Amino acid sequence: MQDSVAKIEACGVLVTGAGGFVGRAIVQQLIQQGIPVRAVVRRSRNSPGLDELVRTIDGDTCWADAFEGVSTIIHAAARVHVMRESVNAPEDEFYRVNVAGTLNLAEQAISAGVKRLIFLSSIKVNGDFTQPGVPFTADDAPCPSDAYARTKLQAEKALLQLGERSGLEVVIIRPPLVYGPDVKANFKSMLKWTARGVPLPLGAIYNRRSLVSLDNLVDLICLCIKHPAASGNVFLVSDGEDLSTTELLCTLAQGMSRSPRLIPIPANWLIGIAHCIGRKDLAIRLCASLQVDIYKTSKILGWVPPYKARQALSQVAQAYLESNN
Repeated sequence: MQDSVAKIEACGVLVTGAGGFVGRAIVQQLIQQGIPVRAVVRRSRNSPGLDELVRTIDGDTCWADAFEGVSTIIHAAARVHVMRESVNAPEDEFYRVNVAGTLNLAEQAISAGVKRLIFLSSIKVNGDFTQPGVPFTADDAPCPSDAYARTKLQAEKALLQLGERSGLEVVIIRPPLVYGPDVKANFKSMLKWTARGVPLPLGAIYNRRSLVSLDNLVDLICLCIKHPAASGNVFLVSDGEDLSTTELLCTLAQGMSRSPRLIPIPANWLIGIAHCIGRKDLAIRLCASLQVDIYKTSKILGWVPPYKARQALSQVAQAYLESNN
């Protein structure tokens, strides 16, 4: 962790989404730093010694008993992408949790005297892809393409306006794909394919993708708890090193001491096939570029990613093998 994190004064931190992939890591790091932490989860984890609150995030949630001794909130809870949608009006459901729930939390926090709220947003607010060599910046015009990203942007704007009116110190962080031990979804699928030696038609993908390791993301979040210049800003975050899909898979294979089994099929062929079978989203994730510029983050906060991408990826690959053997 950054030296400045070690100097964080003891203060109460409330972490929403504490049972999730990112939330768990935030809580663990705060505990290691000796910072009092209260974890908000959807269902009890019965974690010994952890100050735990069970809450469903929406516009009606009561937070009356949550803020005693709390000076900072890290809001990591959200409604994320749902593969098999089960509600009749998904956009309304995204709004209920990601916008109304966030503002309800912030407004009650202001009344309780909470000083700072760190909002974990998404790079999807900027858009789904970039042109090679033209990364997203924190000050680019947003271009969200789905309900998740649109509601994240709505929440960002409302929080910043609320902060200007009330004095609540709002910090927004937009990560790209986050990876680490126990990662789920598409990244876990890549780990599984690589471990099994499945031949993949991804040996000639020359895109550039920004990723962020869980450790790097948590490091930045912890820095934002007390850094005086963080308030009122939107920050992008990454490992500071962009990889192609082909390079990513080769790095994972190397971490597993495997030989990558990648077939060099041109990206435009893969994109055409994906369009024909209705998987344009998959083609974008595998073949398009998505780069982020962390210059603003580094300039304002003095932050440099402490963990190198290839080393972090290798560690994740090794952890996957160990947990599946």
